This record gives sequence, C-alpha cells and structure tokens, in this order.
Amino acid sequence: MKKQIILAAAALALLGACQKKGVTTTDTDKTYRISGKINNMTTGKVYLDELGEQAFVPKDTASINKDGTFVMEGTVTEPAIYKLAFDNQEGIMLVVDNQSIEITADSGKVAQTYSVKGSKDSELIKELNGIMQAIQTSSMALNDRFQKASASGNQEEMKKLQDEFLAIQRDNQNKLKAFIKANPKSVVSVYTAGNILNLDEQFPFVDSMATAFKTTLPASKYTKALEARLSQMRATALGSVAPDIKLPSPEGQEVALSSLKGKYVLIDFWASWCGPCRQENPNVVRMYNKYKDKGFEIFGVSLDQDRGKWLKAIATDKLTWPHVSDLKGWESSAAGLYGITAIPQTVLLDKEGKIIAKNLRGAALEEKLASLLK
Repeated sequence: MKKQIILAAAALALLGACQKKGVTTTDTDKTYRISGKINNMTTGKVYLDELGEQAFVPKDTASINKDGTFVMEGTVTEPAIYKLAFDNQEGIMLVVDNQSIEITADSGKVAQTYSVKGSKDSELIKELNGIMQAIQTSSMALNDRFQKASASGNQEEMKKLQDEFLAIQRDNQNKLKAFIKANPKSVVSVYTAGNILNLDEQFPFVDSMATAFKTTLPASKYTKALEARLSQMRATALGSVAPDIKLPSPEGQEVALSSLKGKYVLIDFWASWCGPCRQENPNVVRMYNKYKDKGFEIFGVSLDQDRGKWLKAIATDKLTWPHVSDLKGWESSAAGLYGITAIPQTVLLDKEGKIIAKNLRGAALEEKLASLLK
C-alpha cells in the first residue's frame, strides 16, 4: 500500500489537467516556444503541465485554432519534463528548455502519430515511451497466460511462466540501463534512473550513473533528487550492515534488531490496516513455522498508530515472532531509516546482520530461505 503517489511511470501517464498561467521573468529564466498542428482538431485548448514530485503542476495554456495550430511561449528556469495535453484527454511528454519545439500529430491518435522537432530530449522521451510500452505489452500478455494457468491449476505452467517473467524483467532492466548509458547528458536519463529502474536491484548501476550526472547535469533538480534518494539508500544497500532498529515491543520493552544476530532475520514492515500485508501473513506464518528452528527469525516492524489494532492483528494472524513499533505510522523512525514508502516490504539479513535481499515474498522468499537453511 502506498504512502504517497509513486511516480515511477508518471512520465508516461497522460492525464487531463487544469491550467494556471502567470510567469515572472528572472535573470535565470529561459524562454521557450512550442508550436504545433494537430490534424482534425479544430477547437479547444492545449495545456502544458510540469511533472512535480507528486503531481503535474499547471504551467501554460493556449487555444487551438480552426486549422489545428497552436502556439505557446513562456519561460523556464531549467530543462524539465512536461506534459502537453489536450481537451480530449490525449497528450505527450516533452522536455522544455530554452528552445523552439514543433509538434505535429493526428487527433485521436496523438501519442501514436506525433513527431517532435527542436528538442533532442523530447525525442528521447518518445524513445523511452516506446521501450515502456513494449515492456507493458509483454508483461500483460504473460500475466494473461499466468491467470489461465492458475485458473486451471497447472502448477508446472505457472512455475514456467514465473521464470519467464523474471527473465523478461531482467531483460527490461537491461534495456533501460542501455538507454541511460547512451544518453548521460539528458534529464530523461536521470529521471529514468531514479524513477523507473528498480533502485534496490540496480543500485550499483544507478549509483555509478549518479556520479556521471553530477558532472553532466550538476544543477538539475532531477540530479539533486536522485542523489538525495541514493544517499538514504546507501545505508540499506545490499551488502551493507543493516542499521539497527530499537523500538518498543507490545509489552513496552525496547527490542533491538541487533539482538537477533546469529540468525537469518527477515525485517517485515507491515501494519494492521494494510490489506496486502494481512493477506501475505498466512504465508509468512507457514514459512516461519517451517524454518524458525533452523536459524530463521522475523522482526516485525509495524507502521500502526493504534496500539489496540496492532495487538489484535498480531493475535488474529498468529504472528508469534518479535514485534516492535513506535506507533507513529508513516512517521516511524524505522520506516525513515530504511526509506520505506510502501508496505508490505521485507529486508533479509544474514547471520552477521548484513542485507542480502529485499522485498522477497511468497514463493521467492521460500526459495531463498530453502537455499540458506538447508
């Protein structure tokens, strides 16, 4: 469940938006001009919205002429990602800077037919969009096959499709990495590295690219945002010693994560109000009962605020491992320490307290534990 709107694919989501215009020019502002012709569109508005941290922010608007043409001019302070949207809910993504951009497209199929001139970065967004659409198409097709196999109870086919899905995921991540490496001077690459790649799995690659971005795009807000995320993640990257957590147990006594060294420990971030967490609990209980006598322990960290509901969930779901919580919800000190913005999330530690895996659940977690605790 999400703490906030996650924008991993926001650069591809074309949503309708309102408009607000009013720009004050400063010495650092850069002027832009966006002109276009949308065939078979004879009326309406075109909106320019900047991609913010959690939502699109209205920037500019213009009227569409009877011949489908439009022009908008204004200022920006730095190259940034924007959405150009129309009244019919269609739209495209652009990078707007100190430049003159020309757009052509067909109404009804804007995303499929548009061309852009005058902005290399905007061309890169179009290329990225093609990569992401291919990823989505292959994933949906595989999911359809998995659902059919599941409905028929074909366990062998389900396992085969799971392996195929993991292979496709690896291939998709490699395609995105190749795109980023090929365009180290583009804000599109910085955004892709920080918001579309799986940072937990691709941390070494993204960390190395962040070093390059600090040279090629040191002043970009995307570079600064990426560095802020990585700074937090470095403390909990794979191979690092897990930061210690010391919080009250249900009995009110402080329990430290470090007290469990000598066992493989699964830090389980959850909450009584989190539906997916509660749905996963029976699987976790089963695995705990199977491996608890073989050197495996769970350290439950709750993001609850209501003590009563927390304790009731522990009892109802029969969660017999150590639990802690400061009952501060998303403001939990442990959640902040580990950069938790969605639950359920898990972090697996080896006997020395080093992080060896993240976000393992279900069959993936059981397979990992089986390999560790033979």
